[in-house]
Amino acid sequence: MRLAPTLLSAALAAGLAGLSGATAAAATPVHFTSAHGTFTGYAPGAHAVTYRTDLVPGGAQAHVFGTSARATGTTTALVVTGLLPNHQYGAHAHANACGPTGDDAGPHFQHTPDPVKPSVDPAYANPRNEIWLDFTTDRFGTGHAKSTVDWKFGSRRAHSVVIHETHTHTDPGHAGTAGARLACLDVAF
Repeated sequence: MRLAPTLLSAALAAGLAGLSGATAAAATPVHFTSAHGTFTGYAPGAHAVTYRTDLVPGGAQAHVFGTSARATGTTTALVVTGLLPNHQYGAHAHANACGPTGDDAGPHFQHTPDPVKPSVDPAYANPRNEIWLDFTTDRFGTGHAKSTVDWKFGSRRAHSVVIHETHTHTDPGHAGTAGARLACLDVAF
């Protein structure tokens, strides 16, 4: 049954690669990104860090695939394995790379930045202005999510995907929050 995550990863990557045909026809440059890592405790140079091994065990893995183009916007897919079974997690693209603590990843990347920090206004903290990748793992601890937004990255880019404790809230005053930062994967969006 361990072949399923690999097949799912390949299928998501092929689906994202299929987007390039449509954009190539429109003569629009397409930016592809992919990142993968096995979560470990923080050490200098680590690119996949777990901060809560009770919810993201060492050895769990994450894969991120993405495309960004003016004609199609930005599509990002996340596949995770080795997490707790049947658990709801939140995940988002964050402004900074991973570091010794979850806070080092900075705030969620927002296409249109909220002038108020922290951002909990649903006008800014929403899945159209941010990349939200909430997922629920199956009985094997495997999960996946996909986000499509109608914008592409410009000179400002996200630098990581952070896995959070719960699915993302949408109500005013709590919009965009998803509990503790459990793990982080560096992604060169």
